Amino acid sequence: MAQSLFQRYWPYFSPAAILAILIAAGAYIVATLPPRTIVMATGPEGGSNYELGDRYREILAKSGVDLKLLPTSGSLENLRLLRDPKSGVTVGLLQDGLAGGAETSGVEALGTVGYEPLWLFRRTGIGGTLGELAGKRVSIGPEGSGGRAFALNLLKRTETEGTIGELLGFPPQVAAQRLIAGDIDAAFIVTGWDSPTVQSLINAKGVELTSFERADALVALYPFLTKLTLPRGLFDLANDRPPANIQLLASKSILGVRSDLHSALQYLLLTAATEIHSRSGIFQKAEQFPIAESVDLSLSTDAERFHRSGRPFLQDQLPFWFAVLIGKALVVLVPLAAVAYPIFRLFPLLYDWMMRSRIDSLYGDMRSVEGMMEDKAHDLDVPAMMARIDELEQRAIHLRVPTSYDGSLYAVRVHIGLIRSHLDSILANETPWNVDPEQPSAPRERSEFFPLSRHPSSGAKH
Repeated sequence: MAQSLFQRYWPYFSPAAILAILIAAGAYIVATLPPRTIVMATGPEGGSNYELGDRYREILAKSGVDLKLLPTSGSLENLRLLRDPKSGVTVGLLQDGLAGGAETSGVEALGTVGYEPLWLFRRTGIGGTLGELAGKRVSIGPEGSGGRAFALNLLKRTETEGTIGELLGFPPQVAAQRLIAGDIDAAFIVTGWDSPTVQSLINAKGVELTSFERADALVALYPFLTKLTLPRGLFDLANDRPPANIQLLASKSILGVRSDLHSALQYLLLTAATEIHSRSGIFQKAEQFPIAESVDLSLSTDAERFHRSGRPFLQDQLPFWFAVLIGKALVVLVPLAAVAYPIFRLFPLLYDWMMRSRIDSLYGDMRSVEGMMEDKAHDLDVPAMMARIDELEQRAIHLRVPTSYDGSLYAVRVHIGLIRSHLDSILANETPWNVDPEQPSAPRERSEFFPLSRHPSSGAKH
């Protein structure tokens, strides 16, 4: 029985149809895989963010993803590039809290990954307050940099912006060189402790680091800021440098991405961020970063899941691209199977009903012919009846059905032949319908010569 059903319904499950469905599903899976190349906006070359970008690039390369680094002037330019879908930039390091109400649609955060301190280095002999920068040449960073926005906010808040002799826009490396050479008097620089720029200025003769004595007040006014402390003697314990604790102001660095960045790449970036930023440092404890917080940007859904539950199971157990492929296949094929299974269950039944209804329509017409033969046995239009039977026979001959229905079709043709024989018998006065007209009329019963109610297509199983 099972073999008979398989043979009957196999045409509906032809290899070509199944192959077409699988090819379409495979094409969709391939089309929705993440790109193998993404672009990251960092900051100026030589800065700490550019060096962090190098570390991200090395880690992503192990998973077969090519991360290209785009040097920029800083955080605000990074945000602008992320907002522009034509820029090609899909990930960037940003300073939290410095967007200043700028449009951030299309950009989301993966989390906070560390601190970005604001360093104010000055030439020895210049006082350690912002007011003593009056009339001096001061670099506050290039246009589009977060450091420039940070420094301007600070100068405006303390009402010292207008007293500066000349505000210059040098990148961190250039500002450090000019300050060491004595070409400028002070420089605001936003970068990490490990930055070569900071290390060169800490060890430079004739250059000192300024402590922000009113850091607590500024943190209260700007909640996105954090006060950091450099302990006394950190630079050189033997010579007690610095001779006192130094208070710094810092914004938090966030890892920003375009909202349409593929989910798998977001998880990969977060995995890299954990490896890079979770180590202990001068200003942070081990595993303090990355954390699920941001002021300017909302966290992406994938970032929320990562911070709550970690990496997806497949990415945790399998190589990246294999895990992505398996995950995408499951997402596509499981719903497809859920939809296809009932369709493949119902389609053969529907098709069987359609084929049988074509055969049954012949049986309906055959019943009509038989009824006319019974009702008009003594006044039968023989030519018309013969034409009806010939028409039924031609319809049966030209009816196209799958080979699995040949038995039913041939049964129809046999039954049409029986009706033709029945008509011949009537014409030859050989049927029980030829009654004596002088005998009382009795109720006429349907002929049992051809019991159409039990023809093979009306419920018989094959």
